Amino acid sequence: MSSESFDLLVLGAGPGGYVCAFRAAQLGFKVALVDKRATLGGTCLNVGCIPSKALLASSEHFAFTQHHAAAHGIKVDGLAIDVGTMLKKKEGIVAKMTGGLAQLAKARKVTVVTGEAKFTGPRTVAVGDRQLTAKNVVIATGSAPVELPFLKFDGKTVVSSDQAIAFDAVPKQLVVVGGGAIGLELGSVWARLCAEGTVGGFLPQIGGAADADIVRQFTRILQKQGLKIEVNAKVTGFKDGKLTAERDGKVLEFPADKVLVSVGRRPYTDGLGLEAAGVELTDKKRIKVDAHLKTTAEGVWAIGDVIDGPMLAHKAEEDGAAVAEWIAGKAGHVNWDLMPAIIYTDPEIATVGLGEDAANQANRAVNVGKFNFAANARAHANDGAEGFVKIIADAQTDKLLGAQILGKNAGELIGEVVAHMEYGGSAEDLARTIHAHPTMSEAVKEAALAVSKSAIHAL
Repeated sequence: MSSESFDLLVLGAGPGGYVCAFRAAQLGFKVALVDKRATLGGTCLNVGCIPSKALLASSEHFAFTQHHAAAHGIKVDGLAIDVGTMLKKKEGIVAKMTGGLAQLAKARKVTVVTGEAKFTGPRTVAVGDRQLTAKNVVIATGSAPVELPFLKFDGKTVVSSDQAIAFDAVPKQLVVVGGGAIGLELGSVWARLCAEGTVGGFLPQIGGAADADIVRQFTRILQKQGLKIEVNAKVTGFKDGKLTAERDGKVLEFPADKVLVSVGRRPYTDGLGLEAAGVELTDKKRIKVDAHLKTTAEGVWAIGDVIDGPMLAHKAEEDGAAVAEWIAGKAGHVNWDLMPAIIYTDPEIATVGLGEDAANQANRAVNVGKFNFAANARAHANDGAEGFVKIIADAQTDKLLGAQILGKNAGELIGEVVAHMEYGGSAEDLARTIHAHPTMSEAVKEAALAVSKSAIHAL
């Protein structure tokens, strides 16, 4: 077995791992980056975030042409779906981006090793017939879909998101188990392309931790788009083309030729041999780390989905950059309290910080400002007049505590709120920031003005 030595060894080439490796290389370290895939980018780039967004964009174009183009004076005859071409475009985007990462790794002299890694001792890892040692090792192996014991993945009918981004035809009847971001996004993709879609789960609402007023309007919009929403239903199994569930003592049946199980993800540490490295897990089976993401083993760090916190690509990226800087003796920084979360449907939901419902439950005195996109001219021009912006500020100090946005491109709009919150800004700071006209971002300014009941374009 050949032996190689590095300053830093990163296990997992997803957003957290490759960012950590690239940042460490910038800081002068000799770095090796290990992944079981032949392409960099992890789940996010290969089978997750990026391919799903490509399909969302394609399906949005189809839905616009089908439902809105005529109102713009655009007439289309013979509208049809070519799933093969749609998938080819998705795959082309993935290939371009993974190829770009390979070029960056080469330019930064990061050694890329393909294969499954396993600790054989402290800071020593075997990958096939290669033995890699390093002064520091970062575990960035990400997560995998949670499988339900009574709904085992078969890769054809009962599938995870990995297969749901690659259906070779539009399902006739798609049932999504789980009402979080992944299920809603992929459910929306295929429903727009004329599948009969149902999204269901055992929780009382879809949309994760978004406030109830956001979820109510969001649910109505999705239902208007043709997506059926079922909540408070306990799924019990799938047999003979029917998904079964229970609610209020009654048995429910949902015909389906495809079932997407999207009930969360679990940390992926399978086969890593953590015991050999001295790395301990928490009660929730995530890797135990301190405030600087050090594990219980000397010189071993962990980032992203394998540790506590939201399983978000941008969270992993920030973790990775900070760890590289901490290893280099620099002042790495991550504000885990300001981690935006986005559901990329149409309209999108974007949240950051404290929600109004959570503030009320904690008896926190807040002022809330709302502004509807229906009062924003650019939103009407963009067919995006549904939804609203909500700003939450401390009642005494006016400090921004959070924001929630339901609307077209909400994920882009939330960024400026995060920026103001990062330096401890107030609702007034946001309200007095000049916003170009006409833009949908003016709704953010108006919502900030509404915190002090000063909105200009609303009563």
